[in-house]
Amino acid sequence: MKKIYKYLLTSTLVIISIALHAQKQTPPVGGTPKNFILPAKETKLLENGIKATFVEYGAIPKVNISLIIKTGNIHEKADQVWLADLTGNLLKEGTATLDFTTISKKVAAMGGEIDVSTGIDQTIISGSVLSEYAGDLIAIIGDLVMNPSFPESEIERLKNDLKRQLDVQKSRSQLLAAEKFFKIIYPDHPYGRYFPTEEMLNTYTINMVKEFYRNNFGAQRSVLYVVGKFNEKLASKAFEETFSTWIEGPEINYPPAIANRTNEISIIERAGAPQTTVYIGLPINITPQDPDFIALNITNSLLGGSFSSRITSNIREDKGYTYSPESTVQIRKDAAVWYEQADVATEYTGASLMEIAKEIKRLQKEIPSEKELEGIQNYAAGLFVLRNSTPDGIIQQLNFIDLHGLEDSYLTDRVKNIYAVTPDMVSLITRNYIKYEDMTIVLVGDQEEIEKQKETIEESRKLQ
Repeated sequence: MKKIYKYLLTSTLVIISIALHAQKQTPPVGGTPKNFILPAKETKLLENGIKATFVEYGAIPKVNISLIIKTGNIHEKADQVWLADLTGNLLKEGTATLDFTTISKKVAAMGGEIDVSTGIDQTIISGSVLSEYAGDLIAIIGDLVMNPSFPESEIERLKNDLKRQLDVQKSRSQLLAAEKFFKIIYPDHPYGRYFPTEEMLNTYTINMVKEFYRNNFGAQRSVLYVVGKFNEKLASKAFEETFSTWIEGPEINYPPAIANRTNEISIIERAGAPQTTVYIGLPINITPQDPDFIALNITNSLLGGSFSSRITSNIREDKGYTYSPESTVQIRKDAAVWYEQADVATEYTGASLMEIAKEIKRLQKEIPSEKELEGIQNYAAGLFVLRNSTPDGIIQQLNFIDLHGLEDSYLTDRVKNIYAVTPDMVSLITRNYIKYEDMTIVLVGDQEEIEKQKETIEESRKLQ
């Protein structure tokens, strides 16, 4: 028994010694993220205008394929909100010869999946399969986009699905705030149209869907990305055989977005709400081609766009006003908006806005320390490289530079340019672009309680 006790005592002392020694050790300094290396890519352009980019990447025997068409909600008229979504949903009903269920089963048998998604600027048909089926998936994607069945028998069901989606989304205060915010920023542009009315959805017909498709889909607006482990020669052949007969369709054309800068305060009533949803921000005259673009993103991460950012530390960690605040630089085609969003306790609505104003003003006046900036740069550089470590991440980055007319150097020099941002640049960017006094404020919550704090909200505008 004594031997067992002595053994246990000795073991315990060893463990304690190791623990104490570990506590004294300084953690190793993290390595500086390396520049992103863009894998070798091959491009092919067909006479009808469609382009393909092939990137052999990774060792896993799978391939990701995305057809990206430069159309979406951006090409809807004022009385056609979500018509692009209805068109995308009808694309998922299948082709003239195969319904989508059969197509999905075929792709599943290839070890993969396929989907259609509709966005503001783009419509995407994407999927992944085992490497040997790359050509088959290219042919299926081509069939879907070139020979849609658009069954009239399904349109009422799909419209009802959109109506249910509308009801759900309009019940969420965050989306109500976003709708109002962007409607103020872009009053006469699709970027400012979030929701249709139910009456609007009721008017959509199969002929309207077909017309939207004819007016906006075609080879000239499309790019195919094939990334992963695959036979490039066979994939290129499948691309040419599948898409060479597609009509040219319309040229790329994005309606210019003219932003409205206003310091309007808008309150949307939600009587008795325990929280106020805050959207505050302004349009920014900047694009990814601008020399200030990366510095703006770093500034945003330091100010409110990361978990360790100043606004988050202030109103979440220190004050406890909110749980999940975040700022964003939203980039659209030739348009950008900076905004902060948060769900704050109702009684701290005015105080939250005051603290956001203080952090913006402080960063305008005082440059951040090199240590604080370095932490943000490490985070941003590491995140950038990590996001590009998958075939889908590479597709997203290639699509970004294509959409915004950038060179490959935007990607390959990104890490270097992140570390080129200086503390002085951060303060200058804040002064030049993030001006609190020019910001639109949208508040969704208990109006009576918010009105009681109107004086504090107004004072935040005057903060020097």
